[in-house]
Amino acid sequence: MRACLASTSPARLMLLRQAGIEPEARAPQVDEEAVIAEVEAAEGRRLPAAEHVLLLARRKADDVARRLRAEDRGFDGFVIGGDSMFELGDEILGKPYTPEVATERWRQMRGRTGILHSGHSVFRLSPGAEPVEAHAVAEASVTFASDVDDREIAAYVASGEPLLVAGAFTVDSLGGAFIERVEGDPSTVVGMSLSTVRRLVRELGGSWTDLWNRS
Repeated sequence: MRACLASTSPARLMLLRQAGIEPEARAPQVDEEAVIAEVEAAEGRRLPAAEHVLLLARRKADDVARRLRAEDRGFDGFVIGGDSMFELGDEILGKPYTPEVATERWRQMRGRTGILHSGHSVFRLSPGAEPVEAHAVAEASVTFASDVDDREIAAYVASGEPLLVAGAFTVDSLGGAFIERVEGDPSTVVGMSLSTVRRLVRELGGSWTDLWNRS
């Protein structure tokens, strides 16, 4: 049974590898900003974080599943897609990209609790059959230490780690020391809820352990 990760995220790849799965990895060809803008314009509202991440997870998994099915009719397994966003109060915090934005984010986050929303989409591909999909959103709350000072923030931002991750933090690397508590599946905060993906695989008739392929 094969697995394909519809993501270029190193964190999601690491999670699957740690769980015993060495997936094929394909970059989804999805313009995320355009997808969100189109749906929000059509519906006349701003998408809440949970709907936002689920929409993108489904679009990314669908894109990779379609291309994979066209290129490899013998593929028998699962395509796994995901997307994450961090919500603090009424504000959705994506990737900061610049040191200035990351610094301001950390000044806002210290001593507070936010919600990490992670969308998941799993497609079951099998030769001679139409693809079927299951999807879900997982959430985990993250509480940051209140005594993180400006010097620590500056050093963390200078490391470059927070610039390209949702919410400007990681829990499994340098940022972990500044996080006091996580409530929910910890892997959700890393980038993908493994327990959620396992449940979706089972919903589609698969067995999680059949995907294990790492010694």
